[in-house]
Amino acid sequence: MRRVAITGIGGVTPLALNLEDTWQAILAGRSGIRSTSKWDSSGFAQQIAGEVLGFCPDDWMNPRDAALCDPFLHYACAGAKMAIQDSRLLDDSNAGARTGTCIATAVGGTQTLVAQQANLLNKGPRFVSPMTVPFTICDMASGYVSIMHKLEGPNHCLVSACASGASAIGEAYHMILRGSVDAMVVGAADATIPLHTAAFASAKALSTRNTEPERASRPFDAERDGFVMSEGSALLILEERSHAIARGAKIYGEMVGYGSCSDVHHITAPDPSGKGAIRAMREAIQMAGIDPSDVGYVNAHATSTLLGDRIEVSAIRSVFGKHVDDLPVSSTKSMTGHMLGAAGSIEAIFCLLAMRDGILPPTINQERPDPECDIDSVANVARPKSVEYALSNSFGFGGHNVSLLFRRAD
Repeated sequence: MRRVAITGIGGVTPLALNLEDTWQAILAGRSGIRSTSKWDSSGFAQQIAGEVLGFCPDDWMNPRDAALCDPFLHYACAGAKMAIQDSRLLDDSNAGARTGTCIATAVGGTQTLVAQQANLLNKGPRFVSPMTVPFTICDMASGYVSIMHKLEGPNHCLVSACASGASAIGEAYHMILRGSVDAMVVGAADATIPLHTAAFASAKALSTRNTEPERASRPFDAERDGFVMSEGSALLILEERSHAIARGAKIYGEMVGYGSCSDVHHITAPDPSGKGAIRAMREAIQMAGIDPSDVGYVNAHATSTLLGDRIEVSAIRSVFGKHVDDLPVSSTKSMTGHMLGAAGSIEAIFCLLAMRDGILPPTINQERPDPECDIDSVANVARPKSVEYALSNSFGFGGHNVSLLFRRAD
């Protein structure tokens, strides 16, 4: 019976250029949302974002390629290199033969695509870069990382909207369980602002609390008015547990359950009954062979939208029953904003770090609780608590529902 451990983490977020500093900011309840600085947002309904600032791609990849490729690829390469270094997986020169990559994204290289489309329309076809295709297609993060680190195992990309990072982790988990590989570099990256900021604003999905950015993302709060666009990456090393132990790797935790299903309801709206979310959570718990009451913490998908937060809380109540009254459920998107495809992978990492350190991340900006979100949201302040099992939820346009279940390292 193969088991799956997590032996490395890495990434960049609106809070910091590495995950340990990001985690300390999360525990301090600090928001990474601020007024935009990378583009002129004066004509936008949302003029705030979770931007990655101070990042130098030359530190993480070939400078010649870095000058050409999309920021989503910059962030993916940085996160993957950090995770690989953290795990020391490739200290053995033969490890790459049995290591694969599955790096997800919600939309791929949109900034490059927009720039090259502008060249085509304004200057003509001869001014479109020959690197447009390789540096905009969704799979290139996974492909580039596998080439960069000589990882010869399966190399692919998953796209399931805002559940992409979680889906990638789940599918990599299955690959290790069935023996296809010994390890996977897995996670997601996205850098979709400003295009998708404008698009989501047109859909009335975003917060317009522009004068107080740090208070804009407020899941479960009665005064929430939409989510906040963010960018970044989060990568993990998933590794067969006995393989990790044999080489003396440190272990952040163990993955023990994965649930995935479709709402079959609407291209953007979640099913009002929450049936997809309910099924995904139950599948993950059943795969782990535990009782719902064994779960000690849930990192909610909760993006700070009026409908989505309420449906998820209702689904959590259906799954956990009376145990929900003793179950802390927080949304770290209150501090990171919504990193789209990378949201699922960064929130999985927060679950692992919460179990490692025995402290739960808060949901900040809890000022007036929504009576329809009547859960313990770990309001405003991190809370010490020893947790054996933690669940992470991710949902996405297209009806995607994913739940990941982790166990504390023993």
